[in-house]
Amino acid sequence: MLFKAESSGFTPECVPFDSQYAGLKNLKAVRICGWSWLTRLKSNRLVNPDGKGDIPLSSANIAEDGTVVHLRGYGFVWIFGIVAENGAIEYQATGDTDMDELTRLRLSDFSWTIEEYHRGLKQFCGIERCRCGIAKAWRNHICPAVRTFLRFEIFSLKSGYSWFEAKTRIIRDAVRAYLANPVYAF
Repeated sequence: MLFKAESSGFTPECVPFDSQYAGLKNLKAVRICGWSWLTRLKSNRLVNPDGKGDIPLSSANIAEDGTVVHLRGYGFVWIFGIVAENGAIEYQATGDTDMDELTRLRLSDFSWTIEEYHRGLKQFCGIERCRCGIAKAWRNHICPAVRTFLRFEIFSLKSGYSWFEAKTRIIRDAVRAYLANPVYAF
């Protein structure tokens, strides 16, 4: 997909993605396209911060404002250690060692927005529930799920209700209408 986008002339400012897609194959594919990337890395990824050998990321001394390290199998990357309120450390990495802090924060916010979008598609529209192996059937399921999500989003923006409340209102109204005029008798 990346190479098809590149051959079509697509030139993103950055490719943000989640840690589940941060495998070496994907990182190298983005680098081949000549694009920068921003991702989260798991704490067990092997890095070489000081030239003395590979160690897990959690054992490396990573500064919050960034540390350049050698990522095993990839090359040099810039890694940030972000401490959450509960004390957990999240590691973000980019192949662009010239990226400034404000750009990283802005792109990190974009990345989080993408995560929220995927969560909404899964949780409220059931996009992952398609259990068939035929591509056409997948498209026939995915397209309406995305349209449904967009309807939830528009409703949320106009009314101020959350996705959860929007879905609950639909179900509540359907149950109320059925109880007022039941079609099936048990």
